[in-house]
Amino acid sequence: MNKYVCEFIGTFALVFFGCATVLFMRAEVGLLGVAFAFGLSVVAMAYSIGPVSGAHLNPAVSLGVFISGRMKSSDLVGYIFAQCVGAIVAAAVLYVIAQGKASGYDAAANGFAQNGWSAYSAGSAFLFELLATFLFVTVILNATAPTGAGALAGLVIGLTLVAIHLAGIAVSGASVNPARSLGPALFAGGTALSQLWLYIVAPCLGAAAAGLLARSQASAPALSAAAVRSA
Repeated sequence: MNKYVCEFIGTFALVFFGCATVLFMRAEVGLLGVAFAFGLSVVAMAYSIGPVSGAHLNPAVSLGVFISGRMKSSDLVGYIFAQCVGAIVAAAVLYVIAQGKASGYDAAANGFAQNGWSAYSAGSAFLFELLATFLFVTVILNATAPTGAGALAGLVIGLTLVAIHLAGIAVSGASVNPARSLGPALFAGGTALSQLWLYIVAPCLGAAAAGLLARSQASAPALSAAAVRSA
């Protein structure tokens, strides 16, 4: 399949399974179940569409990959567009399903699996999203490198996302993914939309830092080799 189609499908699956768990099963499975729903979705997509597109499923991840030097700018635009559309379509499908609840469903009143902060400050949420995304993208870039985790990379990345959710759901909702935040926010409206900026800016800054770190690590051996040759 076309890599952009794969990113659409993969991001759709991530938002659909993860947010569906929040919407329909959170009381039954708890926060642990929610964390594994997102993480296992990444694992599934990594081993199904990963060979075609790399299974970024996340504009911040694509940005980190681009800054690290592993992606062309034209692909970056295509990936981000496909990911955002996939997340929005998944949220739309979940909205239709939620409307079928026998007792009725009001997204504004009941929430719609959107990310947001309330128990903690915006500063706390921003810092968590920035650092968690930095660590997440660092894991991704190193696990998928030629000397990385190889066939286990998808599992490593998925379990890292589980750990991020377990650590930060109460602080920021543990998004680390602008597309995942965008889709539900469009249907939840109100506070979710007003807080959306944080889930775009903080993850992108964290991902950019991870990309710069990976780029510097990649260039270090080349500089060392050049120094040896000149000596």
